[in-house]
Amino acid sequence: MPLINLQSEMNQAKLAVLIDADNTQPAIIKGLLDEVAKYGVASVKRIYGDWTSTNLRSWKDKLLEFAVQPIQQFSYTSGKNATDSAMIIDAMDLLYSAKLDGFCIVSSDSDFTRLAARLRESGLMVYGFGEQKTPRAFVSVCDKFIFTEILLDIQEEPDEDEAKPALQHRKDLRLKIEGNHELMRLLHDVVDDLADESGWAYLGGVGQQINNRSSEFDPRNYGFKKLGDLFRAIPQFETEERHQESGTGHQVYIRWKRYTQKIL
Repeated sequence: MPLINLQSEMNQAKLAVLIDADNTQPAIIKGLLDEVAKYGVASVKRIYGDWTSTNLRSWKDKLLEFAVQPIQQFSYTSGKNATDSAMIIDAMDLLYSAKLDGFCIVSSDSDFTRLAARLRESGLMVYGFGEQKTPRAFVSVCDKFIFTEILLDIQEEPDEDEAKPALQHRKDLRLKIEGNHELMRLLHDVVDDLADESGWAYLGGVGQQINNRSSEFDPRNYGFKKLGDLFRAIPQFETEERHQESGTGHQVYIRWKRYTQKIL
């Protein structure tokens, strides 16, 4: 491996990806690992379940393709989730035995709420992945929570016939944004907190502050790939691109339009 690539990998966060097979669809695996790669290197990739059960048959081909290690956990007692217990025990073992920077817990089960809290107490980042039905307690305790429905969209590009319904769906989402009072309040409050005397706030800082306040926030939940695109779709905000003082790039700033009306 070239030295520059080795140094780059060493500087990235080392993450353990632990998947609850009973509560996760195999169709998300590519999108999931692509998403994990944004935050660091998946040093550990394990998936837990009773692999003697026919219910997990659809997972088996994916395990080999994406180099995910299956961990066998028999269901000893009916009605008890032995898989959750195995994941929690493994996570604690990894916490003390492996030099990791964070964990990715993939499940829609609230049983992992205390585990996520314990890992964060130890100073590690915790990224949660689960469906929209995931209990609020588990979502809130993670540093960042990604709803897996958007990962399905990432991995499969629609063909030409499917593109029109997809575009219409995004238009419908845009119309719903203004009616989402909780979202609008969050965006307004963050921009207002970071705004300068002219009401402008740097988009990068706004994105960081939003993530600090709402672990599950993601512009893709509203049909937009980037935060800037979400702001541009909301009439109450205006955006401005400015050249960086050093370099050839540009920075995006956001302002609540009603701020302009106030000072006038």
